[in-house]
Amino acid sequence: MADDAKVSARRMRLKLALEELREMKGFGTELVTLIIPPDRQISDARSMLQNEHGQAANIKSKGTRKNVQGAIESAISTLSRFKTPGENGLAIFVGSIIIGNNKSRMVNVVVQDPPQPLISFRYRCDSRFELTQLEDMLVDKKSYALFVIDRSEAAYGIASGKRIHVQEHLVSNIMGKHRQGGQSAQRFERLIEEAAHNFFKRATEHASAYWLPNLEHIQAVIIGGPGATKDFVVKNEYFHHEIAKKIAKTTFDVGYSNESGVRELVENAGQLMGEIELDAERQIMNRFLTELIRTHPKATYGEMMIKEALDKGAVDTLLLSEGLRGNIVELECKKCGHGEDGSWEERLTRQQELPDCPSCEASNDTVRERASISFIDSLSIMAEESNTEVVYISVDTEEGSQLIQGFGGLAAILRYPLM
Repeated sequence: MADDAKVSARRMRLKLALEELREMKGFGTELVTLIIPPDRQISDARSMLQNEHGQAANIKSKGTRKNVQGAIESAISTLSRFKTPGENGLAIFVGSIIIGNNKSRMVNVVVQDPPQPLISFRYRCDSRFELTQLEDMLVDKKSYALFVIDRSEAAYGIASGKRIHVQEHLVSNIMGKHRQGGQSAQRFERLIEEAAHNFFKRATEHASAYWLPNLEHIQAVIIGGPGATKDFVVKNEYFHHEIAKKIAKTTFDVGYSNESGVRELVENAGQLMGEIELDAERQIMNRFLTELIRTHPKATYGEMMIKEALDKGAVDTLLLSEGLRGNIVELECKKCGHGEDGSWEERLTRQQELPDCPSCEASNDTVRERASISFIDSLSIMAEESNTEVVYISVDTEEGSQLIQGFGGLAAILRYPLM
């Protein structure tokens, strides 16, 4: 997968994990948060947990003591699967959470390879998980460059999320229409056009210099103004060539070319900003639907078919709906050790009770969660192993709604037809 696709996958995994972790709550200070930055040793974290396990023996409440020690034991067991925290660190969230009707369930959520490096080591035992470092990684850095201009003034800035920042307002000082005595009309006109050219060049150079350091996060450059000057500047290639690649085809009429004009530009171009992001989704969904109706389609859908195609390395592009939910949970029975390695897997939501053991039929009180991974995450990892591109489809478009409702939220464009 390309680097930007990998980052998108990491962000999606984190988004799903945080969505569930935010809702989890313990009866007391029984939920363990362990955050290990990339420069910290796994052995250090294990030693610290072993020490905390001993300290937990002093907890007066028998129920709390049992749950805290159980959570720490689960975290230590989880750490044994890792030799290092990875390039961006590792976060483990484990503990007995309330699932309703005064019942609880032990969960174990691991966030590995987050989209950005974790900053500091953190161990916390509380009624809620500590999520601050991970929440900060989901702050949307996507932005739109904004530029308004006419012959008398220009302004530029950037819009990100709900924030509009106007960086600079420039005034041209181009001479008025009345020439001074002794100047020919032709010479006067030439001086005006030269001044205009210099102003256009100065304004676009200032704007380009401001945008270039963050160009990877800029979705589009949106240009407006009260007259034809905006189109002249675009047509005559005043902008830096890398900026020019991101200029939106549509320009917008606004009343002013100052800070007020920048804010009016955002209002007028609001729909375009949304369309730019959603258009890519529409194109890939239309590609899938077109392929699906062919005699020998290079497309498939449904969990079983897609997993089979991924195992064969046949998937070129995997389409996953952002509306997919559920987790693949690794379970073990403390009574009979069900499964070849003492464990088995179930697809569950966080609010479902753990199932009874399928072998000895022991109640879910003896069944323990060893680890879990979101359903989307598990498919994304399979895709990475077969060098498959993963595209996350929102539910905000007609096509996105069709994916989740008509195809179960899973679709694939194949490298070759599956016979």
